[in-house]
Amino acid sequence: MSTKSWISSPPGPWFGMGLAAASAIVIVGAYMLFKAGWDLPPIATTQTGYRGTAMVQVNSVERLAALNAANRPPEAPLEASNDGPRVRTIYPTLQVLGDLSEEQFNRLMASFAEWVAPKEGEQAGCAYCHNVENMADRSKYTHTVAARMVTMTRSINTQWTNHVGQVGVTCYTCHRGQPVPANIWFTERGTPTASGGMLGYRNAQNTAVSATGWTSLPYDFADRFLKSVRQSDNIRVHSTTALPSNQEAGTMDAEKTYALMIHMSNSLGVNCVLCHNSRSFDQWGQAPPQRVTAWHGIRMVRNLNEVYLDPLQPVYP
Repeated sequence: MSTKSWISSPPGPWFGMGLAAASAIVIVGAYMLFKAGWDLPPIATTQTGYRGTAMVQVNSVERLAALNAANRPPEAPLEASNDGPRVRTIYPTLQVLGDLSEEQFNRLMASFAEWVAPKEGEQAGCAYCHNVENMADRSKYTHTVAARMVTMTRSINTQWTNHVGQVGVTCYTCHRGQPVPANIWFTERGTPTASGGMLGYRNAQNTAVSATGWTSLPYDFADRFLKSVRQSDNIRVHSTTALPSNQEAGTMDAEKTYALMIHMSNSLGVNCVLCHNSRSFDQWGQAPPQRVTAWHGIRMVRNLNEVYLDPLQPVYP
């Protein structure tokens, strides 16, 4: 075949296949770069351990700037005096906060309106939790929830200082000016499949969900690790003895543990070596101090779910 005839002849089927493959590569590559949550340059790295052990936190400079902006706290209200009678003597029907002074109480109520209540509409401000015609009326479900949330916040700040330190938390920590926190989550149920139950026991997995970083790991890890206070619910990926017994971690527990770790990593915006030493993940003696803080945090979450959040489920509309 001459050069001229080869050029003028129509392309064969391989040409169309190659063009389709090239298009697919471009599309997949673009998705991976811009939609998969990858860090794009410039990148900031922070070394947290010995050199050569991959003990480095990697972050996008752009993401860090956005995170710092999103976590800027609101301006603190003016300090309130603790002088005067306790507010329980003024409002006898109070369920919580009766130990505050009237000035402290009014300051906190104004903060609730700023941190939690809607900014517009019939439910704006005090009306979100109260019947403004009768402030002592407790008929609104939001009033009941708010009272429990106040008790929960006080519990965190007094009973869980091993996790929150002296900084503590407020309503704003989770709500950020919204009636319902943006990232509230109990257990993601996954999506239904066409096969229904024909595939047998699925161990709550093989369905990609955001809670596990879109992997097929089990999405019910919260039921196993974050809603129970039993000693047997240890978070572990391998046995602690040479010959594992029924009391030790099995493959299913390891999968749920990995799912929990991915969820924590995504939630905090960090990688594994913030809390673990890369050369020996299970050794406490070689772990960074953040692992102790995380240990207390996991147990705090269990307590909050068991004592405060789960019991409120029947109250919600």
